Amino acid sequence: MSGVDFLKRLLNGAEAEWLRLGDVARIKNGKDHKVLGEGDFPVYGSGGIMRYADTYAYNKPSVLIPRKGSLGNLFFVDVPFWTVDTIFYTEIDEAKIRPKYLYYFLTTVGLGEMNQAGGVPSQTQSILNELKIPIPCPDNPKKSLEIQAEIVRILDTFTELTAELTAELTAELTARTKQYKHFRDQLLSFEDGSVEWKTLEHLVDINTGSKPPKIIESPTSFDYINAGTSRSGYSVASNCEGDTVTTPSRGQGGIGYVGYQRKPFWLGPLCYKLRSIDKSVLINKYLFYFLQSRSELLLGLKKEGGVPAVNKSDFVKLKIPVPTLEVQRRIVAVLDKFDALTNSISEGLPREIELRQKQYAHYRDLLLNFPKPEEAAA
Repeated sequence: MSGVDFLKRLLNGAEAEWLRLGDVARIKNGKDHKVLGEGDFPVYGSGGIMRYADTYAYNKPSVLIPRKGSLGNLFFVDVPFWTVDTIFYTEIDEAKIRPKYLYYFLTTVGLGEMNQAGGVPSQTQSILNELKIPIPCPDNPKKSLEIQAEIVRILDTFTELTAELTAELTAELTARTKQYKHFRDQLLSFEDGSVEWKTLEHLVDINTGSKPPKIIESPTSFDYINAGTSRSGYSVASNCEGDTVTTPSRGQGGIGYVGYQRKPFWLGPLCYKLRSIDKSVLINKYLFYFLQSRSELLLGLKKEGGVPAVNKSDFVKLKIPVPTLEVQRRIVAVLDKFDALTNSISEGLPREIELRQKQYAHYRDLLLNFPKPEEAAA
């Protein structure tokens, strides 16, 4: 049964009235927590629980709505709590609306996209008060609360099942990732004398790039790869071919990370590209997997003081094992399969986790999809 059909049966011909959030709850500001001692009561900020205190500010079920920072982080709390000034709490009129029902509905309205200021994301009471909340059977408070309770029961069950499944999939992914690293390291471990070790200066071209003419935030033709462990933006042009190994040359947090760029991209000034001089000797993808498995070698080259950096003069002296081309290809083929299963968002378990979360959001939204007054009249 779809969410729409379920709603029709649950309402049994009755209508829903859309009320202002300000008509069913009072939005209250949090307070300074620094004066509190240590205790058992959670202190909430916009990111979640900050600490535990020796007293509380409110002790009834409430929906917490961030005022600054991570605006999409809603919290439902049914234990005594304290909130700081970066998050609102709500005093809810439980004769009109069940607190958990209000929480579930507010998760569907996109509060994270309702930034009311530039700079640090922020939200105001005046905007929140005008949000419209559907109240089923407003002329029959008892029935209204019963319908709300049934919706909450279904969503609680669905939330629990989704959380359990996601936890199982996450545990499986963690195990697969550990297994992948184990096999990768085994495949890339060679007995003394079984292969020749050569320095990078005799095997690869190593260079940094330059800043693109324009850095674009939204996805476009080419990734912009610079310092860090992920893309630094996008570019309308490329300055480097695909099948290239990349690793940050300087910056905080990126040294030791090794990436592989399948397609043409723009290489930035704070990142090295490594490409085999002779592919009949060294395969770029093999080089990627080896350096990825030995990130401690790159970390060992890091120069501290000011901005951490890896000097090219040190980098080119790094030695790697160079087995036959056949062995390199076999290693790459095996590791490509493991990598697709454990790391790709479009394949394997990560994709499964994403689909389950989307499925939950889809059915939650259907279940709370009450007709608005203009839709009912049409």
